Amino acid sequence: MNKVTKLAILGSGNGTNAQQISEYFAGRADVEVVCIVYNVKDAFIARRAENLGIEARYFGRADFYDNGRVLDYLRQKEADWVILAGFLWLVPQSILDAFPSRVINIHPALLPAYGGKGMYGHHVHEAVVAAGERESGITIHIVDNHYDRGTILFQARCQVDEDETPDTLAAKIHLLEKEFFPQVIDRTIKNA
Repeated sequence: MNKVTKLAILGSGNGTNAQQISEYFAGRADVEVVCIVYNVKDAFIARRAENLGIEARYFGRADFYDNGRVLDYLRQKEADWVILAGFLWLVPQSILDAFPSRVINIHPALLPAYGGKGMYGHHVHEAVVAAGERESGITIHIVDNHYDRGTILFQARCQVDEDETPDTLAAKIHLLEKEFFPQVIDRTIKNA
């Protein structure tokens, strides 16, 4: 029997990408989302995990950076890959070392533009619109020890209209995330 590839999802907020990834792989014999880890106590991602029947666990900053509890938990769950779905902290080196080139993130812009510390969610869309860009999109990349700088796996683009607002751009980006993030994860783990 072929080995099941186990995914651990890390998130901080609403959890729409985590839900889409989990639903994409639901019922698959070869890939399973084994847990969702979140770092904001009341994040809605925990409710989504519960509704999906996936174990969710909250961990604070010390658990990620100081005492190694998150890494211990990922090992306990026998995770093969770590997927960042709206996770807003820099991934600790210990996790990067344990999952070399097996931590994947999505960014709501065309990296290397509009990346780095503090560039997440609405901040990105506001900056893109304020700069008068004619194009934006998503970047899916391998995570390294810098914000938004790892090897790019995939990009998808969308037009930024003259009357674009951060909210309307966010809606376009969300559609790209929904369409491509699970597919790119699937293709990446198959080709590893």
